[in-house]
Amino acid sequence: QVQLVESGGGLVQAGDSLTLSCADSGRTFSSYTMGWFRQAPGKEREFVAAISRSGGRTYYADSVKGRFTISRDNAKSTVYLQMSSLKPEDTAVYYCAADWASTSQTMGARRDNEIDYWGRGTLVTVSS
Repeated sequence: QVQLVESGGGLVQAGDSLTLSCADSGRTFSSYTMGWFRQAPGKEREFVAAISRSGGRTYYADSVKGRFTISRDNAKSTVYLQMSSLKPEDTAVYYCAADWASTSQTMGARRDNEIDYWGRGTLVTVSS
């Protein structure tokens, strides 16, 4: 069983950096492709980044490419999202996700109900 708990959200100013963490209390973390999604107020949830089981492959949405970095530590059952040069439009609830069937490249194309596990989310607010 996978249980995902996000942390690290908060209020920052434009241009700042922030790192999100997502920890899994289960024992099968390394079996899943992991990803981050976000949902801004009044908008649908969108893909942000994904990382392969080994951590060797990553994939990013164009909107965050070059500013965000996804990484994972399988020994700690944790996935991270390092965010830099934050913009007000990055304001959203950020969700961690785990999916067995996805690759890092395909996770963003999966429907929400096709993703195996979701965290509850952590709010990131970027002020201008």
